[in-house]
Amino acid sequence: MEITELRIRKVNADGKLKGYVTVTFDNCFVVHNIKIIESESGMFVAMPSRKTADGKYKDIAHPISMEFRSVIENRILSDYEAGKFEEDSPAEV
Repeated sequence: MEITELRIRKVNADGKLKGYVTVTFDNCFVVHNIKIIESESGMFVAMPSRKTADGKYKDIAHPISMEFRSVIENRILSDYEAGKFEEDSPAEV
């Protein structure tokens, strides 16, 4: 499976959330709302999730293997650090 398109929407606001990402795979499957988050230990990627009835968050789309997760994370963080953004957007509430 190949990442055929990656779009990063940078969030211009103070806080941990730095951007939203849309990833297209093989020109036929897209995943929206992957988040780029800055923590004390560095930047990381959070898969799209929803809040469950018990207040916990559960991923709604995610890679099955650690190897493929690394491929996605490395590409996203590399493009983010290289400044490959779409038009800047305000922080979402």
